[in-house]
Amino acid sequence: MNILVLNCGSSSLKYQLINMETEEVLASGKYERIGEKEAFITHKAAGKKVKIEHTALNHTEAIEFTLEQLTNPEYKVIDSLDEVTAVGHRLVHGGEKISESTIIDDKVIEVLKECTDLAPLHNPAGIMGIEAAKKVMPDKLMVGVFDTAFHQTMEKDKYIYPINYEYYEKYGIRKYGFHGTSHLYVSQRLAEIEGKKDLKVVTCHLGQGSSICAVKNGKSVDTSMGLTPLGGIPMVTRCGDLDPSVVTFLMKKENLTSSQVENVLNKESGVMGVSGLAPDFREIEAATYEGNERADIAMKMFEYSVASYIAKYAVAMRGIDAVVFTGGIGENQISIRKAICEQLEFMGIEIDEEANNIRSEEKLISKPNSKVKIYVIPTNEELMIAKETVRLMK
Repeated sequence: MNILVLNCGSSSLKYQLINMETEEVLASGKYERIGEKEAFITHKAAGKKVKIEHTALNHTEAIEFTLEQLTNPEYKVIDSLDEVTAVGHRLVHGGEKISESTIIDDKVIEVLKECTDLAPLHNPAGIMGIEAAKKVMPDKLMVGVFDTAFHQTMEKDKYIYPINYEYYEKYGIRKYGFHGTSHLYVSQRLAEIEGKKDLKVVTCHLGQGSSICAVKNGKSVDTSMGLTPLGGIPMVTRCGDLDPSVVTFLMKKENLTSSQVENVLNKESGVMGVSGLAPDFREIEAATYEGNERADIAMKMFEYSVASYIAKYAVAMRGIDAVVFTGGIGENQISIRKAICEQLEFMGIEIDEEANNIRSEEKLISKPNSKVKIYVIPTNEELMIAKETVRLMK
């Protein structure tokens, strides 16, 4: 059984073809600059990696050419598209109407359209991907796996904002949370490792975008991101939580429109904005060793914020059994994991420095006597999407 996983951006297409019997990735890649003559695809399959310049003026053309690569004799992984059983789509925002992965039909597309104001960059791209896939593969089952769905188990007191309740009723302004597929995957994987489901876990997805999630007995209790992926901890270029008056103050002082200030908070803030360096945690961390004060502030700010959320979620769940680090930073930045855990020693957390000396490896990194277990578990959102697709097929 082969599942094709698609993740569509406004001008890009990421994909994986996964054999679900072995969970082996048969092929993967990314189509970039869709809509331009200079479009190209980077394709990995059969031990080869190729870059092919091929114009794709829309997502339909991009998906058609991508599927051709799966049967290309040079790096063929399947004989025909009949060997693709179903398609799983990574989708971002399902609002309150979609609380779990679902088979895609006209109602699902309508919900995506309704939630476009909440995810203006992602939902239109998701719709384009669905429509393109349906056009190219009309007979294949299509499943949508939503970033927001996992967090629909939050209680109302955890997701309602302290503003006039009328705005929630009129516009759906509330905390939704994101990275749900990643938080679901690593929390499920931890339950498999520990051999039990009744766990209180804080999952830390730390990457270009970062979010923290409290997961109790396999369900999301609270999460750091909010109405949009801008809330929560400071990220590489996103500000995270801040006094709302900062927004209006900036608009007045800099004479900014709402779109301009959104751009500042999304693309010019976070650890990059504080450090003044490139949007790369490795470069910022390296600068701290050279005595760069702003880089040091940015790193400490990030680490403190993550530790604070972990402690906060101990309150939300009345305790913690384990903390999981995942995502590009969580899986690879050794010193960041160490600094976060050291701030939580008052909770009985003890990190094993030797065990922590790993990158992109699944491992227990806490000391045997630590009151809270600390794990590194590489995320695999594509596999989670494929698993959800198979589950709904059955």
